[in-house]
Amino acid sequence: MSIAIVWFRRDLRLQDHPALVAAATRHERVLPVYIHAPDEEGDWAPGAASRWWLHHALDALQRDLHRHHGELHLRIGPSLQTLQALIEATGAEAVYWNRLYEPALVARDTQIKQTLREQGVHVASFDAALWRNPWQVLTKQDEPYRVFTPFWRNLRAQLGDEPPLDTPSPLRLEKAKDGATLDALDLLPRRDWADGFSEHWTPGEAGAMEMLERLADDALRGYGELRDRPALVGTSRLSPHLHFGEITPRMARAKLRAAVDASGEEKGLEPYLRELGWRDFAHHVMYHFPHSVDRNLDERFDRYPWRDDDAALERWQQGRTGVPLVDAGMRELWATGWMHNRVRMIVASWLTKNMGQHWLHGARWFWDTLVDADLANNSLGWQWVAGSGVDAAPYFRIFNPVTQAQRFDPEGEYIRRWVPELRDAPKKLLHEPWAQDGFAASRGYPLPMLDIKDSRQRALDGYEAVRNG
Repeated sequence: MSIAIVWFRRDLRLQDHPALVAAATRHERVLPVYIHAPDEEGDWAPGAASRWWLHHALDALQRDLHRHHGELHLRIGPSLQTLQALIEATGAEAVYWNRLYEPALVARDTQIKQTLREQGVHVASFDAALWRNPWQVLTKQDEPYRVFTPFWRNLRAQLGDEPPLDTPSPLRLEKAKDGATLDALDLLPRRDWADGFSEHWTPGEAGAMEMLERLADDALRGYGELRDRPALVGTSRLSPHLHFGEITPRMARAKLRAAVDASGEEKGLEPYLRELGWRDFAHHVMYHFPHSVDRNLDERFDRYPWRDDDAALERWQQGRTGVPLVDAGMRELWATGWMHNRVRMIVASWLTKNMGQHWLHGARWFWDTLVDADLANNSLGWQWVAGSGVDAAPYFRIFNPVTQAQRFDPEGEYIRRWVPELRDAPKKLLHEPWAQDGFAASRGYPLPMLDIKDSRQRALDGYEAVRNG
């Protein structure tokens, strides 16, 4: 009897799963395996919010496999030795997985593939997380892109109408002995910080499909106009499901394409596909410039006069900066494990440009508190705002949190929701509660930690020194 191991990683689904399809097609039995080995991810092992999601996503996948009369075999690493032990115990002759692109994991997977092949095991890896592998979208000079728009034009031209792969049927699943329990992975936070997450999220493939249905039915039509309004449900909220591979870009496009064809409403589709293209671009940059996950891509910024102030950083983390839109975003993050994308840019600009703190401080905080924490997107986004990465916002682009709030949260619904001290504030003071002497203090809300105009000028002076240095 031919047995193949399918090594699940961040592809926690049964649909559109190339590794699973290959194993089920070529072999009589399939052993689904998840190996918990966070140390192999180097300095970027999953943060607390990601671990919460992972626990529930693995539980959901386990339940999905039970419906196919099998189970997800859980082990605690190291990965190579675990796979070798499973091969010996089951007689498996092949191992299949879907690719990951983080630098530490590329190195690990390359070594595992080489070692197993030398031992006579058939090993194959597949592209399942992105539309195209990072090495498949290059300039005419066969070089990686550093600017998104030409990258997207190239990628968009390559996209066909390939349908998602169906779940293999029948799915004949093998079992193995000596597996770990889900609780043994010790993924859930030891405090009650994440207890409220379940009110906002349903990890797993079924939850991903439900969120995609909502986007197809409601949000897609106004996506281009409403995605910048944090008080509205105008974004897809698919990012954690995409990160953990509970859904793929191909699945999303097929579903949304069908919805567009049925409704005739076309205009929301391309803006959303472009956002998925940005995700491919982030992985493209991380793959070709692996040092960018924790170092300035533009080395001139190594000279930038960053400031270290632990007390100020803590105020930012806790949403006590005295700037309503910034504080609303940081409190939404703490309560839900997520933050609206427009607000992410604003809180990042406040930290790096107004406060003058290194973008890594923000990247680390997001890494620990976001349920959709993704190394490629996180690093690219922070460097984009800080001005130190590819396709970076011009150094002089410093988001004004007051004018941004007035434009994108004009009635203050978002601020009132997340900053209860200002819930009953008159509209004229909601975005600038310091404009009336004593008003903020009367509501127990702090004054701004920095003068917006003065801190903007300090940032411009620092960026000018880098630019001319």
